[in-house]
Amino acid sequence: MHIDNQYLGSGSQRVEKVLISVLDWSKQQSYRGFNKHDGLNSRVLSALLGWSKWSRLIAIQSVMRAPINLRPIFLVPKSYNPKGLSLFSRAHIDRYVTSGNVQHLQESEYILKLLRQLISPGNWSGNCWGYHYPWQDLGFYAKTNTPNAVVTCFVCEAFLHAYRVNKKTEYLEIVESAIRFLLNDLPILKNENDELCLAYMPLPMTMRVLDVSILIGAVIAQYEQFTGSKTYLDSARRLVSYVVHRQTEYGAWHYTDPPGDSPICHDNYHTGFILDALQRYMVATDDASYKLQYDRGLEFYAECLFNSDGSPRWMSDRDYPHDIHGAAQGILTFSRHQNHHGKLLTSIIDWALTNMYDSEGRFYYQKTKRYTKRFTLLRWCNGWMALALATYLRTLSEAEPIKHAMDIS
Repeated sequence: MHIDNQYLGSGSQRVEKVLISVLDWSKQQSYRGFNKHDGLNSRVLSALLGWSKWSRLIAIQSVMRAPINLRPIFLVPKSYNPKGLSLFSRAHIDRYVTSGNVQHLQESEYILKLLRQLISPGNWSGNCWGYHYPWQDLGFYAKTNTPNAVVTCFVCEAFLHAYRVNKKTEYLEIVESAIRFLLNDLPILKNENDELCLAYMPLPMTMRVLDVSILIGAVIAQYEQFTGSKTYLDSARRLVSYVVHRQTEYGAWHYTDPPGDSPICHDNYHTGFILDALQRYMVATDDASYKLQYDRGLEFYAECLFNSDGSPRWMSDRDYPHDIHGAAQGILTFSRHQNHHGKLLTSIIDWALTNMYDSEGRFYYQKTKRYTKRFTLLRWCNGWMALALATYLRTLSEAEPIKHAMDIS
């Protein structure tokens, strides 16, 4: 794989310095922090506004959209976020691979132990994880710790990532248990010979969120790759097929199927989720039959969801706010494609470090047209950027990228 050296290495020492600070600051917080939708963790807001769908939406959205961090004012406690912990675990694994420092491996294993303690309680078919706050969205209401597909998949990715390094079979057992939850407890929204769509949560719901099915398919494919089993492989194939077949003629994916079920259209980080999951599926199954769709999606992502200065667009048809999660996702996706997108990758990194980084070791949340939200949501900001920067440095350090990070050719 040829890489244009014009865009590599410049600033890598700066990236490493920032990454070390971000990991250290996050560890000092004991990996507890504020979360994007955690407004109802406030006893004040819960008592005043926790009684109906629309009042709960007002509470959550008001806290989420405020230009300053209202959570300390409303006594919202800092909490663990299993998805955030999974990101930090993967970042430490990548630091171990890059540096050889065993302390990063030990820190990753410590975080994985935390995740095993945070499994959602309930009579589920297997291991599962959710958010540590009540969450009201337009299409559902989930009580605290209600498991969901996306968080469970990201936790599985952390155990799979660790397994690549230490080969602990107990990690595969944890993933296999989670697969039972994903396939048995989530409502089936479409089930045909070539397509399978599963719901976001084990709740009565009809909304088809596209990244859900492909995230599940990618987890299953990697598990089957590592175990040599084919027990769940057909389900993985149909889950991925369902999402790939919803790609538009111009290479994009909507957030939901049908598109009108959500006000979100072609947004930044969910597009990256789908691309990354599709890539993991293709590598795990050694099946490049969706390479054309992947390449079209990648070009749409590069051309329509990032500006020339590297700032992440909120959606393809809406520029602001520039969200740190979008920058992190771009770094993750384009780190695999430095041969074709090295200039864009460098621009995204430079934009994030210049505009969104605080030297004490934390990243800011969002930059609007008029001001920057200079507070840190631990998973949303530091978790994603820690993984993004660690992944970037790992790809630079490898003379030939390891197979699970390669372009499919």
